[in-house]
Amino acid sequence: MNITPFIPEMHSRISLFIRTYLSGCSIRILLLALAIIVFSTQKLEAAQKLPADLTELSLEELMDIEVTSVSKKVQKLADAAAAVFVITDEDIRRSGVTSIPEAIRMVPGLQVARIDSNKWAITSRGFNGRFATKLLVLIDGRSVYTPFYSGVYWDLQDTLLEDIERIEVIRGPGAALWGANAVNGIINIITKHAKDTQGGLVTAGFGTEERGFGGVRYGGKHGDDLYSRAYVKYFNRDSFVDAYGNDQSDDWDDLRAGFRTDWERSNHTSFTFQGDIYDGSSNEKLKYAHQTLLSTMIEDQKTDVAGGNLLARWNKTFSDSSDMALQTYYDRTERGTTTLEELRDTFDVDFQHRFALGKRQEIIWGLGYRLTADNTTESEALTLDSEDRSDGLYSIFAQDEITIIDNLIHLTLGSKLEHNDYTGFEIQPNARLLWTPHRLHSIWASISRAVRTPNRAEHDVHFDSEFIEVISGAPSFLVSLNGSSDFDSEEVLANELGYRVMPTESLSVDIALFYNIYDNLRTIEVEDIDTLSSIITLNGDNKMDGVTYGAELAADWRVSNWWLLKIAYTYLHMDLDMDEDSSDTTSESIEGSSPKHQLSIRSSKDLGRNTELDVWIRYVDELPDLDIKSYITLDVRLSHRLLKNLELSIVGQNLLDNQHAEFRQEIIEILPIEVERSVYGKITWRF
Repeated sequence: MNITPFIPEMHSRISLFIRTYLSGCSIRILLLALAIIVFSTQKLEAAQKLPADLTELSLEELMDIEVTSVSKKVQKLADAAAAVFVITDEDIRRSGVTSIPEAIRMVPGLQVARIDSNKWAITSRGFNGRFATKLLVLIDGRSVYTPFYSGVYWDLQDTLLEDIERIEVIRGPGAALWGANAVNGIINIITKHAKDTQGGLVTAGFGTEERGFGGVRYGGKHGDDLYSRAYVKYFNRDSFVDAYGNDQSDDWDDLRAGFRTDWERSNHTSFTFQGDIYDGSSNEKLKYAHQTLLSTMIEDQKTDVAGGNLLARWNKTFSDSSDMALQTYYDRTERGTTTLEELRDTFDVDFQHRFALGKRQEIIWGLGYRLTADNTTESEALTLDSEDRSDGLYSIFAQDEITIIDNLIHLTLGSKLEHNDYTGFEIQPNARLLWTPHRLHSIWASISRAVRTPNRAEHDVHFDSEFIEVISGAPSFLVSLNGSSDFDSEEVLANELGYRVMPTESLSVDIALFYNIYDNLRTIEVEDIDTLSSIITLNGDNKMDGVTYGAELAADWRVSNWWLLKIAYTYLHMDLDMDEDSSDTTSESIEGSSPKHQLSIRSSKDLGRNTELDVWIRYVDELPDLDIKSYITLDVRLSHRLLKNLELSIVGQNLLDNQHAEFRQEIIEILPIEVERSVYGKITWRF
């Protein structure tokens, strides 16, 4: 499935011109020119009406934004007994981000670090890494985690950003409803109804790192109750550099297309059918053990990806307290690298039913089944116990929301029962209590058990990672990392407490505290040291436990009717311990894989009727065990609406330094990469 050749051949020449034009002093000239244009119009427009995005909704109305991920039903954000944060479509537009991973940097409690141009380490409340395993990610209710390592290939998760309605992020377990791997959090990316994307949209841009990108979308109406849209999107991103400024050949390009159709019947029945297809490639410098040459090799590796998905969802509403939904999807992913080629097919079906039981209880229950099958092609460095494997997952859940005192105290009890092919049955219960003494105050508490089930790699993989010198002058030892069929589920008992308040009409505050107790965490144990063959064999095991605790704060302050500040702060402490018989020495590095302190401040100003200025400052604490220093980033977006439906914007990212490191990849090592300063321009036309 290779559609890349359809990209015009002149793209490389255009990219060369862009990089040349925007280098050096040209960036400053471009910024100055746009600033002159913008501020020359500010005085004339100051008395005109401000845009609706900052003045249409009060903070009280913002607290009433509807979310669906907490209880699998529509409810107000203020009534959700969980640490939930919503990124709106307006947040995405005004942030200037060009990818979903960069957008979720806004969320308190999440750790988002860029590994290179095409990879991220993303998690919630600790245990970060490219192969982080404790965060469940969904797009329109479709799970996008890979069963190969229980994580997310973030380079595959994309759509037209203008079509995203909101991103709901829950910090803390959601396993009672969503199942295994929803251990430390859930990210649910929700796209807009086709009815809300009528007409046309064209976007295009280029810059120093964003070498060229663009998208086209058109939506139409068919009859009285059928809406549809289709889109095409392409981007080409430049490579980053090492600590010395040398190019690291980790550039990235991707082409994708998709559609969505929504059919709404007058009898409260709706049907959605949507799908996507994509094709792309990226590069990296990989470090691995070459057995033939008996040495650790560093070489350029190309990753080719292709795939697609189809999703169908049927909803029937009987009343305000009763509805039914059936969803099914199919997903195919093709991923080819030097070390492993993987073809994976996933089929999933999910049913749920909500109804009232008397006047004080509301029940939600559901059934689910998922089948995933892979076909792999191995390499000298990485092999699996079998080239093909199929796994089934069966699940049933039930939740009871009980009104103890009307408009004051609500208790929610629920659990999910799953059966997987690795550990059998898993039970994941949850209890949540919500107290709303005033319409502008809500206090909630929860206790949950969640598990992270084993994956294909932890059971079946054999990876020769590197050669190391144990004794000076003696032959090097090959380090071989192996999976184990004895690997068990990781467990967490999570305790949370939260408070939402709006002390004034211009200020809202959301605070969450958590204390998590972990057991059976993954370790890498020394199984054998064979001096005759010079091989050190490492096996996966469950010999670590510990606790994490912390605090997360989100605050919105409307300084005036044309200026909004959004502040997010995160504190995280991790204390992990190995079992007495463990030979693993990675505890400290895991504790240091996520920053203790993070601070984000976003400022959105309307300078005039058609002019916007957005500034985003972030502080991220050091990661001493990964040799990552603390850093501060500054992003600035300046936009001007030339016509009613034509917008020009310029965005500068990471403006405070030429480059900085954010993370070091674990397990399968790539050379350290640093993120560069960048500037890009974008034009958006709606018709």
